[in-house]
Amino acid sequence: DRDVTGVQTCALPILIVQMIPGQALIIGLFRDFDRLNLLQNLGGLIIVYAAQALPVSIWMLRNFVATVPRHLEEAAAIDGAPPRTIFWRILFPLVAPGLVATSIFAFITAYNEFIVALTFLGQAHATYTLPIYVTYFFGRGGAQWGPIMAASVMYTIPVVIFFLIVRRRLVGGLVAGAVKG
Repeated sequence: DRDVTGVQTCALPILIVQMIPGQALIIGLFRDFDRLNLLQNLGGLIIVYAAQALPVSIWMLRNFVATVPRHLEEAAAIDGAPPRTIFWRILFPLVAPGLVATSIFAFITAYNEFIVALTFLGQAHATYTLPIYVTYFFGRGGAQWGPIMAASVMYTIPVVIFFLIVRRRLVGGLVAGAVKG
């Protein structure tokens, strides 16, 4: 339905970039971020996580945008709706479930990431992420299972809260296209 020629042109390079394993890029990124003084702080880590999530997010959102019928946009334009109104009142509500699904995926991926966080944060203990803190309970002689389980429960609370916030929008969007009329 929708003309996505520009997106299709960019889709192949985005897919190719996704094929490169993150571990292959970590040394080069580490050297660049060291030169820019972005190591051992959360700002540099946020940049890396955003760069990692962007290709997958674009790929996922591309499919949601492509499913929006073009005739809805054209009908609103014929009725005299300005482009801003067309976007916010017609297109955005139809693409919102895709945004929610993509945000859940990107959030959980960044939230669970361990290697980049450990490499980029180094000895900056105050900025460690939760996956790194959980490893403190594994010692040379064994594991402290009580603290590991408590940390794991605490680790899941932000994900559950995030999901509870966005679930109404996600479920509402899943059934929005079920009724034709």
